[in-house]
Amino acid sequence: MEYDLFIGDRTFSSWSLRGWLMLQKFSLPYQVHPVGLYSNTMAQDMASLAPARLVPALRTPEGDVIGESLAMAETLAERHSNIAMWPKDVSARIRARWLCAEMATGFAALRGNCPMQLAHVDAKFTPSDAVLDDLARIETLWRFAREKATDGPWLFGMYSLADVFYAPVCARIIGYALPVSDDARAYCMTTLKDPDFATWRSEGLKATYDPFPYPPAGRTLPWPVNHS
Repeated sequence: MEYDLFIGDRTFSSWSLRGWLMLQKFSLPYQVHPVGLYSNTMAQDMASLAPARLVPALRTPEGDVIGESLAMAETLAERHSNIAMWPKDVSARIRARWLCAEMATGFAALRGNCPMQLAHVDAKFTPSDAVLDDLARIETLWRFAREKATDGPWLFGMYSLADVFYAPVCARIIGYALPVSDDARAYCMTTLKDPDFATWRSEGLKATYDPFPYPPAGRTLPWPVNHS
């Protein structure tokens, strides 16, 4: 039996990307249902999911609706305990949950000033001090995660829910040419080059917008990874 995943526009909906990666990266069966964030059909598209009101939303095969990404992550990890969605090491698992919780509740400046868009690099964007503070905190958390990660390129070595939650952050860092360390940029590029991220972006680019929801500050550059 399949999960029903309700998502917004792929080019812009950062939380929808997280919901999709939870299922896609861990090979869980699902059916996608688009929700019209920019076509004024969101309330209608989500009417059957009340009281959920934001994307992503997940409906289990038994009919239970889950309306928050952290709740989705914990429910899926519990239901599929045979799959290492969280790191296997106890200490790493504690840190991974911490990172996801801070992502879900923090970084308001980055999220507010740099809405996720996967169309191009906004080469002229100038980050505020508050955005720079968020970036510094993110780098601190990523270094904290990577302290004992020796078995792969992801935050805790092998891919986990922590990488799911920070994938849109990577897209923001690259999409707005934000100043980060070489190590942080390398992690971002690992995320952008991942085949599943590539699939998500390619599907999103099939839709066109006039006007573009988030106009660039000036000159744009091509996205650094060719996903055609």
